[in-house]
Amino acid sequence: MKFQVEPAPHTFGSKPVPEIMRDVLIAMFPAILVYVWYFGFGIVINTVIAAAVALASEALILRLRGKNLSLYLGDYSAIVTAILLAFSLPPLTPWYVTAIATLFAVVFAKHLYGGLGFNLFNPAMAGYVLVLIAFPTAMADLWIAPRGMGDGLGLGQTLVAILAAAPPDAWDALSSATPLSRVQSDLSKAMTMSEISSEPMMSIGAWLWINLTVALGGLYLLFRGVIRWHIPVAVVFGIGLLATVFYFVDVDRYPSPIFHLTTGAAMLGAFFIATDPVSAATSTRGRLIYGFGIGALAYIIRTWGAYPDGIAFAVLLMNMTVPAIDYFTIPTAYGTRDD
Repeated sequence: MKFQVEPAPHTFGSKPVPEIMRDVLIAMFPAILVYVWYFGFGIVINTVIAAAVALASEALILRLRGKNLSLYLGDYSAIVTAILLAFSLPPLTPWYVTAIATLFAVVFAKHLYGGLGFNLFNPAMAGYVLVLIAFPTAMADLWIAPRGMGDGLGLGQTLVAILAAAPPDAWDALSSATPLSRVQSDLSKAMTMSEISSEPMMSIGAWLWINLTVALGGLYLLFRGVIRWHIPVAVVFGIGLLATVFYFVDVDRYPSPIFHLTTGAAMLGAFFIATDPVSAATSTRGRLIYGFGIGALAYIIRTWGAYPDGIAFAVLLMNMTVPAIDYFTIPTAYGTRDD
C-alpha cells in the first residue's frame, strides 16, 4: 500500500490553521469598521476584489499542484492575505491594481515557494510592494479626505471610481494626503514640524483611531494565543526608540514617537504583518531581533527614504534575514554542549 506523506510538520499545535485565521479575521473586523467610518466603503470593495482574486488564484494553483481544494481553501489564509492587502491600499485603488497585488501575493510570494508554510516572504507585503513600485501615482494620490475634512463619497460613487479606475470629477475637493506623506513632502520644502502640525490634516484623528483599533485587535490575538508578545513589542520599541532619539535631537525636524506609532501601518505591521508565523523568526531572541529590525528599518525608510511608510519594505528586508537570525539564536538542546 502506498501512503501519501504531506510535508512537515507532522505534529499539530494547540490551534489548527483555520481557527488561527478566523481569529485574525475577527481581530481585524473592528479596525475595518473604523476605516469605513473615516474613509468610506473603498476598503470593502477592495476586500471583495482581493478576496475573489485570492480564492480564484489559490484554487487554480492548488488544482495544478494536485492538492485537495476543500482542505486548503478552507484554511482562510487566502482571505487573510486579501484583507491585509485591502487594508494597506488607498480607498480608491483601481480594481486592476488590487487584483495584480493579490495575484502576485498568492501565486508568486506564496505558492511559488510551495504554499502555506513554505513562503520566505510575507505574501501580503510582497504584493503591496509590487504595486507600490509599479503604480506609484495610484498608491500615493488616491486617498480621500477622512470624515471631518470633506463630504466623502457614497457607495455608488466609490464603486464607480474603483471599477472605472478614475477618481470622481470633484476629486480636488475630496483628495487628501496621508499624515506621513504630508510630513515628508512639507519637510522637503524646509517647513518645520511646528508649521506642519498646525495644518488641519494633522489634527484629524482618523489614523490615530485606526491604529488604536488595530492594536486592540492585536491584543485580542495575544489573549487568544495566536501571537506572542515578542515581535509586536520589539517593533514598537524599534520605531519608538529611534523616533524618541531624533525627536529630542531636533523637534522641528523629526516627528514625535506618538506620531510615528499612530500613523500609517505601524500597528498593523507590529501585530498582524510582522507576526506571520511562517516568514518571521522562530526563537525567542530571534523574534526580538527580528521585530526590532523591522521597527528600526521602518523609521529609517520613513525619515530618509523615498516612501512615506516603510513598514512593508522593512518586513520584506527582515524576512531575508530570518534564516541567519534563526541559525544564530536557536536554543541549545538540553543535554548537548558546544565543543
